Amino acid sequence: MPRKCKASEVGLSNPDKIFWPQEGYTKLDLANFYKDVFPLLEPYVKDRILTLERCPDGQKGQCFYQKEKPEGMPPGTPTKRIENLSGKRKSTNYIVGGSLETQIALVNLGCIAVHVTGSRAKAFPKPDWICFDLDPGSGEFNDAAEAGCLLKELLDKLHLKSFPKTSGSRGLHVFVPVRVGPTADEILKFAERVVSRLAAAHPKLLTTEHSIAARGKRVYLDPFRNGSVQTVASPYSVRRKPHAPVSTPLDWPEVHRSLNPADFNLGNFSHRRSAKDPWRGFFASRQNLTAAQGELKAS
Repeated sequence: MPRKCKASEVGLSNPDKIFWPQEGYTKLDLANFYKDVFPLLEPYVKDRILTLERCPDGQKGQCFYQKEKPEGMPPGTPTKRIENLSGKRKSTNYIVGGSLETQIALVNLGCIAVHVTGSRAKAFPKPDWICFDLDPGSGEFNDAAEAGCLLKELLDKLHLKSFPKTSGSRGLHVFVPVRVGPTADEILKFAERVVSRLAAAHPKLLTTEHSIAARGKRVYLDPFRNGSVQTVASPYSVRRKPHAPVSTPLDWPEVHRSLNPADFNLGNFSHRRSAKDPWRGFFASRQNLTAAQGELKAS
């Protein structure tokens, strides 16, 4: 078992503060989780722009989103200033992830989840992945699993390798590693074409409707996590949900209707860590989209 940090070693204030009342998980438990899992988390947060979801009173308390770097971060915390296209503030100075020190400092500020952009700061706004967010209107993961398998079939036909993970809530995220080149706007347009094609082929199960009321119990295929400063929960991110679920990378054979995403959580994740990494080779499999874009347009 990895050695657990003391609060003084990781610089936490109020380390014994309860973040999940039902399970009794504390802020220190969350910090220790991120310390233990950081070798797996690091490749997905390194040099990535972060949006902070701050929950100072834990899972059941009031939370808020923050883009601007807050006070209280360690000196020298890397940032990326990005011009705003709208709003009162001319630009935003985002935190850039990639170090354990930064991650623990964010936990100290009440950040349970890790929300990352699809592009690294040095390449912004050119992503190195596409993300599809599958959100079941029924609230049942089995519907998201079925939608994910249909999405995989389409991506396979486009000769694109894909990687699934639990969202850490009720849905499924499907990632496609891509070579850096297309802008976030171009990636978003491609993702929109993919989900439109899939929803048209399976209108009783899938939808691209923005209106929640219009979706009914269908699975919403959300391509908008691919916007330039839009974020998605990182692999190995804990989520602000009951039982502290972890957004967990999966092998495709694991994506089935009986899977319960809550089975992967802060309390038992050490068992999952000891298994073979289902996303091994993720970044080595970055793909060129040219052929897939042409095939989508032609058909």
